[in-house]
Amino acid sequence: MSSPGPGDLSRTPLIALVHWANKALQTDMVLFAHRAGHQGVKQAHNAVFATLHSTPQRTTDMAAAMGITRQSMGEIVRDMVALGILDMVPDPHDGRAKLVGYSEEGLRVAGDGFAHIRDLEQRFVEELGAEDYETARRVLQRVTEMLDADAAADV
Repeated sequence: MSSPGPGDLSRTPLIALVHWANKALQTDMVLFAHRAGHQGVKQAHNAVFATLHSTPQRTTDMAAAMGITRQSMGEIVRDMVALGILDMVPDPHDGRAKLVGYSEEGLRVAGDGFAHIRDLEQRFVEELGAEDYETARRVLQRVTEMLDADAAADV
């Protein structure tokens, strides 16, 4: 008996598995934030946490990195500024632009989140085994590279 192959409708497509894994990870991050006392964190905020690290950035650059509109990222940023997680300051290189960075509270929220990610990754290693976990990471990275190359070729 042969194992199911690509396009076999009797098994869940990879795109669905990746979507559900992403959704579960994003939900987990929000639930963790709430348990850690950061009640205002929403799932949409993950778009900022995924792109903003230690250096302030323009909202347009963050939106492009996440593949969402500038308007959507702007709305998320404004919400996070209102919650005290982010600060906006003038861009010293362009007076018309603003840079987004973490506030002191935002550094605590992001720091807690990054610590949780490290804990999650350790849990994955323990649950899956180091070899399978590294294989999963390599496969997902390669899928991303393949599809990004295809998209770049179409431009």
